[in-house]
Amino acid sequence: MKKGELVFIPLPAAGHIVSSLEIAKRLVTQDNHLSISILIIKMPNLNPPTTQSLLTSISGVERINFIEISEQHTNNKLDSNPTNTIKSMTSFLESIKPQVQEAINNLVNCFSNQPSSPKLAGLVVDMFFTTMIDVADEFGIPSYVFYTSGAGILKLMVHLETLSTEHNKDVTKYKDEQDEELVIQGFVNPIPVKVFPKMVFDKVSCPLFLSQYTNMRRAKGILVNSFIELESTIIDLFPPIYSVGPIINPSPNQREKENESVMTWLDKQPRSSVVFLCFGSMGSFSEEQVKEIAIGLEQSGVRFLWSLRKKGQSLKSEDYTDFNEVLPREFFDRTAEIGKVIGWVSQVNILGHSSIGGFVSHCGWNSILESLWFGVPIATWPFKDRQKLWEDLGTIANGPKLFCGDFN
Repeated sequence: MKKGELVFIPLPAAGHIVSSLEIAKRLVTQDNHLSISILIIKMPNLNPPTTQSLLTSISGVERINFIEISEQHTNNKLDSNPTNTIKSMTSFLESIKPQVQEAINNLVNCFSNQPSSPKLAGLVVDMFFTTMIDVADEFGIPSYVFYTSGAGILKLMVHLETLSTEHNKDVTKYKDEQDEELVIQGFVNPIPVKVFPKMVFDKVSCPLFLSQYTNMRRAKGILVNSFIELESTIIDLFPPIYSVGPIINPSPNQREKENESVMTWLDKQPRSSVVFLCFGSMGSFSEEQVKEIAIGLEQSGVRFLWSLRKKGQSLKSEDYTDFNEVLPREFFDRTAEIGKVIGWVSQVNILGHSSIGGFVSHCGWNSILESLWFGVPIATWPFKDRQKLWEDLGTIANGPKLFCGDFN
């Protein structure tokens, strides 16, 4: 059998890179004739893991190669405003295309000089990088989209894209119909307009956002990080979709050096007794909200592990240097017997621990999949539009529904 090489182009955000790396590991493990190159694009405001840290994470896995592409030739910055992010990202991706083409061309030239080398077999692009399908077309290879979110949001966005391109509907006008609900084939419940991504309501961003889904029609297939038992009514509707999830590492290094003290503390707690609060790599709260959460935890008397982070300079959140600057006075003294506050932590490590009995989450898709894998119930606190959508779709078990503003 001939050898084949796939090229992955993930969004350089933690959840996207980790998912891409995990599916790459699965593919090369299952096919000895396959190798994969992952292009790591350094984008403004997003700091992807270094190549060295990625190499460390796949120790023992052969035939996965990393190629770094710098943003040095562009001055574009990603706007932290969601309605502007897609505009700045689109501009950035167009500017970086020549470097992506050059990197792939270098691979092709390398293969041509070595008879035993693999043949370039396809391009797997991130759900936000569908403009890179143009690159696959230029090399005459098939393209696939790796959709790191669930099939539900994919179905919703394809529906809106169809309304726009085939029925000439101005979907931005839904902005004035926030109380409306759409009945869409495949969904058990009508979809509230108020959970649509904000970019849908913006005259400038909406066409750019929907064009990602127009581009997907040109791909040979879409790999969705979901599984048939979770979203069968949607996945069955529109092939070629391949449900390849859940893409997680269910057996991470439980004793990573930076997690050692946390894991030791969890070891001392009773089984299923600890509530874990974690809100993703971009999750942060105002000082007032942090104090309210702290008061609630203290008054509940429940054992807790809280990953608390503050808003950073870029799109990501960052760790506090001193938790006392934001928590109520003497909070640690009063909760020393039941709780622990930490900074960033490997979420999957924590959810897999036997002492965890509940999870307060922002409803990021990776968080949902990880909690399902480990059987940990979720108390949903969605921050952003897609997260509110996932909560409301019934992806998570039915229960009382509160929208983000209701928590204030």
